[in-house]
Amino acid sequence: MTDIFKHHVPGLESPATRLAAVAPDDATDLTMVSRAIAVGTEGFVRVTTTSGSTGRIYVVPGAPFPIRVSRIWASGTTATDIVALA
Repeated sequence: MTDIFKHHVPGLESPATRLAAVAPDDATDLTMVSRAIAVGTEGFVRVTTTSGSTGRIYVVPGAPFPIRVSRIWASGTTATDIVALA
């Protein structure tokens, strides 16, 4: 397989290159900061952003939500099958 972009420096506007399934947790940060999150079922996702803000966002399947988060909380989260994209 040829990757013609392998020598380009990715920016935040670049497509994600890593995925991580997320188990929401009130006490533990993600292993990597996201550039977006995606869900399998719509609902609220309570997050802490990289700037330290905490709040709930509504996310729908099929449309990754561009947000840099360090934690996805179990309390306040109703969406399921959450994936962090980086």
